[in-house]
Amino acid sequence: MTTYTIFSPAPNSLFQFTPTLDGQQYNAIITWNLAGQRWYLNLYTLSNVLVLSIARVGSPDDYDINLVAGFFSSSLVFRESSNQFEVSP
Repeated sequence: MTTYTIFSPAPNSLFQFTPTLDGQQYNAIITWNLAGQRWYLNLYTLSNVLVLSIARVGSPDDYDINLVAGFFSSSLVFRESSNQFEVSP
């Protein structure tokens, strides 16, 4: 079952959500990188250990760019057209 989280960052605050990847929950914190002028996905364990930090790349409607490929068998995709994260087991 795919879960959806709408990306709606507020000014001067972190955007975060809790995806379940490979059966484990993680804290996903999306931050703005001033130097790179783009959003970054920072994925932490529930005990605050950084697992992954990667630029948030948008996927078109007809193709999935899995942001956690190589780390998990689950997928985490940011869908550009709907402005939401999609997590599939």
